[in-house]
Amino acid sequence: MGVLILLYREGSVNMQESINHKDIEGFGNSFDSKAEHIVAMNAVVANGINQSAVNVYRPREVRHTFSVSLPNVGDITNQKQSGRCWMFAALNVMRIETMEKLNLKTFELSQNYPLFWDKLEKSNWFLESIIETKDEPVDGRLVSFLLESPMGDGGQWDMFVNLVEKYGLVPKEAMPESIASSATRELDKYLTTKLREFACILRTAAKKNGKTEGELREIKGDMLQTVYRMLCIALGKPPVSFTFEVRDKDDKFIRAEHITPVEFYKRYVGMNLDDYVSLINAPTDDKPYGKTYTVQYLGNVKGGRDIRYLNLPPSDLKDLAIKQLRDGKAVWFGSDVGQFSDKKSGMMDLEALDVKDLFDTNFPLSKAQRLDYGESRMTHAMVLTGVNIDGEGKPDRWRVENSWGDEPGQKGFFVMTDRWFDEYTYQVVVNKKYLTEEQKTMLSGKPVVLKPWDPMGSLAC
Repeated sequence: MGVLILLYREGSVNMQESINHKDIEGFGNSFDSKAEHIVAMNAVVANGINQSAVNVYRPREVRHTFSVSLPNVGDITNQKQSGRCWMFAALNVMRIETMEKLNLKTFELSQNYPLFWDKLEKSNWFLESIIETKDEPVDGRLVSFLLESPMGDGGQWDMFVNLVEKYGLVPKEAMPESIASSATRELDKYLTTKLREFACILRTAAKKNGKTEGELREIKGDMLQTVYRMLCIALGKPPVSFTFEVRDKDDKFIRAEHITPVEFYKRYVGMNLDDYVSLINAPTDDKPYGKTYTVQYLGNVKGGRDIRYLNLPPSDLKDLAIKQLRDGKAVWFGSDVGQFSDKKSGMMDLEALDVKDLFDTNFPLSKAQRLDYGESRMTHAMVLTGVNIDGEGKPDRWRVENSWGDEPGQKGFFVMTDRWFDEYTYQVVVNKKYLTEEQKTMLSGKPVVLKPWDPMGSLAC
């Protein structure tokens, strides 16, 4: 950071505590001194920042061709106006198993079904957290943090595993999308309002009426009944059992009658989720490589598995992802997708947008500095479905299946350069069989518990 501070200390502007008119005149003269500033201003005012910064040459170099590519991953999906990327990504990984088992050209699992259970479980998780922190001050950092966003759409891989293991999965036709599942803002708003109301009731009952934790949980039961009712009205009531029917690529008809969601998952997906582990790259001083981490108050299902990460260098994440891709298996991953990426072309590349020259300023923060200062964190989960290995045996670009429909990128698929992976990818999920013995030993260590507001507690949406 010393270099960054020195850069601005050696500036030519002699500033006082407040901005005066002489300062403004100097800023204006400096701006007018370069013709490219005027050209940039005209372009951005008329067309917007990113559109004016697009590097038109990069698509020629960063191509949508890959030496390793999964042959059939199904039709592209669309999370629409919802923050369910982590669900879509996980389901897109899992549906490949179903497609292979049943010889299907494409297939889609219901995204509405796990959304229902996630919101019910998150409600319980939140209310339990309120009971646990009933003696904490309401304006303290912890309770304020809990109240800030009690009902968002975002999540993590381990949270999805909890839902699948408890509730199973269903085909999309068994619980299709609703208006509220495709655009979750309204539902989240009313659930958040109720949960904050419930938090007030629980804390008041504990503080002023002396209710015990057992008595508070009796009150909580009525609250969850209300949440369940709201979810049924907005999303539809989840099926207890259903009839599954489909035709395969050879026109063979397949039927399973009165199958439960858990039975469907075990029979037609069948991934052993205990075999899959989360690996992160967080190069900050407080998170040494080779150690495992968890996050306080982060989760959805009480009694389910805890969030658990193993922190490794980016080269390790890439090596393990490549091993899984070479075996024909997709890879769930989380990144900060909005950084230096062009949605229209589907390019995630440090040179995709030439904002440095557009604004005539550098953006020199390192990955660790961006995490420490709130400039970057995991925001979006997608699926790795391919990688290009260059002549020296190194990856130079990755094929990414997104969940934004088929208009962005190449029919919904993005391309991520290896340098972008280094800077903005934070998490991959792989089968632990690909880990070295040393990495497996690291994974078994007791996790370091991070604060709830740590950047590694961010949720993909």
